[in-house]
Amino acid sequence: MSAVIPRATSTSPRSSDVDTEGIRVPYRWRSARGVWRNLVFLWRTSLPFRTIALSVALTTATVLSVGFVMSNSIASDLFNSRLRPLVSETERAVTAAQTVFASGEETDSAALETLQTVAVDAAQDSAANSYGVIFMQSGSGTGEQSNELRALAKGPVSADLVSDELKEAVSAGADTTATGAASTSPQTHYQSIALVDELGNVVPGIVIGSTVTVQNLGQYEMYFVYSMEETQQTLDFVQRTLVVAMIVLVLLVAVITGFVMRAVIQPIREAAKTSRRLAAGHLEQRVPESGEDDIATLARSFNEMADSLQDQIERLANLSQVQQRFVSDVSHELRTPLTTIRLAGGMLFDRRDDFDTVTARSVELLHDQIERFEILLADLLEISRYDAGAVEILRESNSLATVADDVIGAMTPVALDHGTRLVLKAPGGYGESEFDARRINRVVRNLLGNAIEHGEAKPIVVSVDSNESAVALSVRDYGIGMTEAERTRVFDRFWRADPSRKRTMGGSGLGLAISLEDVRLHEGRLEVWSEPGKGTNFRLTLPRFVGGKIMGSPLPLEPGDAGAATITIEQEDVSSEAFTDEDVDTQPIELPDLVGMRSSNAESIVSSAPTNSMDVIETASLDEPTQAPAPWDDAEAVVVTSSAPDSVPSLPSSDHDDGLDSDTAGASRDQDQEDPK
Repeated sequence: MSAVIPRATSTSPRSSDVDTEGIRVPYRWRSARGVWRNLVFLWRTSLPFRTIALSVALTTATVLSVGFVMSNSIASDLFNSRLRPLVSETERAVTAAQTVFASGEETDSAALETLQTVAVDAAQDSAANSYGVIFMQSGSGTGEQSNELRALAKGPVSADLVSDELKEAVSAGADTTATGAASTSPQTHYQSIALVDELGNVVPGIVIGSTVTVQNLGQYEMYFVYSMEETQQTLDFVQRTLVVAMIVLVLLVAVITGFVMRAVIQPIREAAKTSRRLAAGHLEQRVPESGEDDIATLARSFNEMADSLQDQIERLANLSQVQQRFVSDVSHELRTPLTTIRLAGGMLFDRRDDFDTVTARSVELLHDQIERFEILLADLLEISRYDAGAVEILRESNSLATVADDVIGAMTPVALDHGTRLVLKAPGGYGESEFDARRINRVVRNLLGNAIEHGEAKPIVVSVDSNESAVALSVRDYGIGMTEAERTRVFDRFWRADPSRKRTMGGSGLGLAISLEDVRLHEGRLEVWSEPGKGTNFRLTLPRFVGGKIMGSPLPLEPGDAGAATITIEQEDVSSEAFTDEDVDTQPIELPDLVGMRSSNAESIVSSAPTNSMDVIETASLDEPTQAPAPWDDAEAVVVTSSAPDSVPSLPSSDHDDGLDSDTAGASRDQDQEDPK
């Protein structure tokens, strides 16, 4: 696992489409798929859109239900209001026809046909609104006469308009619910039909039937056809009005909901905007307050919280400034007495052979602690320069591989004293890159010292590589490792993961904090991967040129042998790891967090231990590095190792331990400290 800094990110949309709230949508509105995806995106990200959509959907469902009920009710009322006068008119017409048939005594066919015509004409005259009249023999007629009346139709109608169900209902006077015909009285029945008018248009109509009795011939049926076109037009108008009213109502609900949501959301957006400004360091920003409602109460509470936070931050900032000034002043004030003490201690140390054994040992301990105190004082002065912003770097063309080689050569005695072997793998990094060699040397030395301290006497691998935009160096140990909580604090000043652990290399406990500041000055990255029991891998990445952006690191942060107990002797492959846009946009990294990046690339170390002290096996090509490093093998690697010399100087140790992750031994630190001006 690797330590990662949470960062604000920005996602580049696929188009410049923006909705009414100013929310950038990821797809264009030109295709159905884009519309659907944008709607889903807005549903997830916009509370006003979601509220308006729900309001419109619920309002539409309600309006449709109410409109359906109202439309059916209005249609039924219109039909009944039209039907009642038509039935009355039909009954009057049937009465008129019955009167004509009752007044005639004719028995011959010609006279009966004349009487039939007169009766039908009288009925049609009485039914002024009828579309036509149909006269036919009833199904219940006697059938005893040979001179029965033939079927007769007046107007643009035919007997086909009368269904069998209606004929049965009129003939029998039966209930109409079973036959499909409706009844207004035992003698009158009706049924809705479709008519074709003079223009050929199909219009709604109705057929109303009843019976008449012809003397000597029995019962006959009369059907009156009426057009319901006017009633249908009225119903259509009412339904159109209802539809328009429903659409207007839904739109009004959407608009009203939008205004209400805007009034409610706007203060929340202001609060969110103010909180972002506060997070950016604008502590004077406040949320506008207006009214006495819940939103105003929220704004006042937010402002009170902001006031409290501002007071606390300002107090902490003032305290930090006082602390920094105190450290700086004390560090400067201690230089003069420390110089005097060092001179006196040096004189005593030079003459320690003249003292007895106990006094000589005391002088040696005094000399060691004075050196350690000098290291701590120099680091405190360096930190105070960073805090004051008074640090400048001197960039020159250098080779990171050469710097790593020099540091490994200087740290070899220390590594041997701890039973550790140092391995340098440098397939790249020999090309020119611009950095402050003294500061980067100090960074590499601090990383190596930390690895030696916690590597548990296992080999330590230093890898150097480069691409077109960056050079990188990683220090991999196979020691105790760190937890996620420890990784997030590894660059804190004077922080120790295990306070009970005794430091064996001295140091001030400020080495990694200073290293991080050195890397920040170069606009680079210092990252760490670590897991308990699997070791630690620090990765330093620098831009090759001043002002250049790091588009990708040549070395992976998470090693491929993350689960190995130590290095393996086999051919390995190293692939570069690319930074995302988020990583590039957020350079340089901020204290005290780390940016963790993972890589699935395998990484194992090829090493060969020579028998002599400080042997160098075939070096890599000094040509300019390529963008992606090639697989590394024995012929390309640079391996530096050491065998034990006749005598190895021992480093001073002390019972006082001041930090887990720090710089290395004092003897290699004096020459690199700056004098404050």
